[in-house]
Amino acid sequence: MTSPPPLPRRFPPWEERLWEAEVEVAHSVEKGHGRLEERWLETSERLKGYLDWPAVQQVCRIRRRRVVRGEESWHTLYAITSLSRQQADAERLLALCRGHWGIENRLHCVRDTTLAEDACRVRTAPVAHTLAALRNTALTLLRRQGFSNIVQGLEHFAEHRSHTIRLIRYGRTK
Repeated sequence: MTSPPPLPRRFPPWEERLWEAEVEVAHSVEKGHGRLEERWLETSERLKGYLDWPAVQQVCRIRRRRVVRGEESWHTLYAITSLSRQQADAERLLALCRGHWGIENRLHCVRDTTLAEDACRVRTAPVAHTLAALRNTALTLLRRQGFSNIVQGLEHFAEHRSHTIRLIRYGRTK
């Protein structure tokens, strides 16, 4: 297990002991798709009385180390949450943070790469919102039909137009 690069020392030295007593740390390691990713989440309730942000309970620092094809990179993110330590400790916050990207990967990335949403030239709010709703509906219908690969689902319904009409009309193909 690699530890994150050291942070500057706190001064005076008793400040270091206070920090260690108040900060909760979680660590995770994931390996897959040709990369190694480690995350450290440090969370504290110490700043909640100082921030001018309604309902803030904890502040977090997430440090991420990625190794892809031998190239190492470090990223540091900061976050705040309205969840108290009793509602979500450091381990839970780290899992929530990781789960957030599942939404990005499952919806927004698919809408952009497969349905070319970013290439759409429509910018007028009502029309853009309608097109986004139609794209979401199409993705939902494809997933309900059992297609985890959206491109295969689109190709299937392009080749079988009668299935497409039945799906739109009845919400199923049979």
